[in-house]
Amino acid sequence: MKSVSIARKLADFLTTQRYEDLPPRTIELAEMLIASTLASAAVGSTLLSATIVRQLEIERGGKADASVWFSSKAKLPVAAAARVNAMMSDAAASDDSDLRNIVHQGTTACAAALAVGEATGADGKEILAAIVLGYEVTGRMGSALQCQFHAKGFHGCVIAAFAAAVAAARLMKLTAPQMAQAMALTATSVGGLGAAANTSCAREFHAGTAAMAGVEAALAAARGFVAEEHILEARSGFFDVYGEEPDVAAVTCDFGQHWCILTELGIKLMPGGHPYHAVAEAAANAATAGNVMPEEVESIEVARPGFQGFANAHQPTDLIGIAHSAAYFAAAGVVDRRLQLDACVPGKNQSSGHSSDALPGAHGGPADAEPGAIQGGRRGDP
Repeated sequence: MKSVSIARKLADFLTTQRYEDLPPRTIELAEMLIASTLASAAVGSTLLSATIVRQLEIERGGKADASVWFSSKAKLPVAAAARVNAMMSDAAASDDSDLRNIVHQGTTACAAALAVGEATGADGKEILAAIVLGYEVTGRMGSALQCQFHAKGFHGCVIAAFAAAVAAARLMKLTAPQMAQAMALTATSVGGLGAAANTSCAREFHAGTAAMAGVEAALAAARGFVAEEHILEARSGFFDVYGEEPDVAAVTCDFGQHWCILTELGIKLMPGGHPYHAVAEAAANAATAGNVMPEEVESIEVARPGFQGFANAHQPTDLIGIAHSAAYFAAAGVVDRRLQLDACVPGKNQSSGHSSDALPGAHGGPADAEPGAIQGGRRGDP
């Protein structure tokens, strides 16, 4: 006889938690997540990548279960709505981040919970509890993998999908065995390469796919679909494939004693990778304190352990490049003197007097530059 699966242990906990059992602060943060996700989606709804997938899903059509955000009267099947809405939020690069795992599970949790909640007629308390619990299971997956999925080349969507599956399963009122199956199906359904997400709009495509996969897994489990329930811990299973030396015990320890949404959630005040926000703020503070004008700057050096890998595109030309460029954020901090949303408007770096166009430090330096250095010549130099 097999031992109780990790998926089932998780499901036993997740299906028994009531809204009233959750710490009030977790509910407040879930409310913030909804606001943050919708705000990011408002911008993302105008971007080409999200527009393409929205049009594809609307053309495909189907049962009008749930609303497409910021699209007049458009409704789609619940999994398709979750996909489109998650993609819009992620596209603007202003969605939440798990500060430990660099995963945007709030996007998938909110997109799935709001779509399934609308389709099932759930009330606000049920939706908020589903978001908290979806966030929790993804955080626990990340703890077990200890971020090794990044080192192996995978994008964070491989665990963010569990937030969608759990949120959907909660709102569909699945039993513990059914929720365990939803997680097992999710584990064998997702994928995404980090290299593509860091350099292209594959990033938001991943988010949409993760939300859709999680919801579809819950829908299938609700109908009685049965997969390999031990796939999380099995040899060559989820933890083996995505981790190096996974801490499997971390997934099921201390239920209810700590909450990932309380300790790991980061809400962005502007688009872009959250590690770069501190770079922009530090550059703005230094420029303000020293009354330094952009034209006086020859180079910027950032001293932080492990920073070398953060300096990606030095002169980005689109939002995804901006979102992953420490050099751009440093330049924007010096020129704009404060963190603000319009620092990440596509094309700003081609506008005279703004951000990387106005600051040579955003051009980057030679390949053999010291780790952590963002260097460059004076404005106009190649």
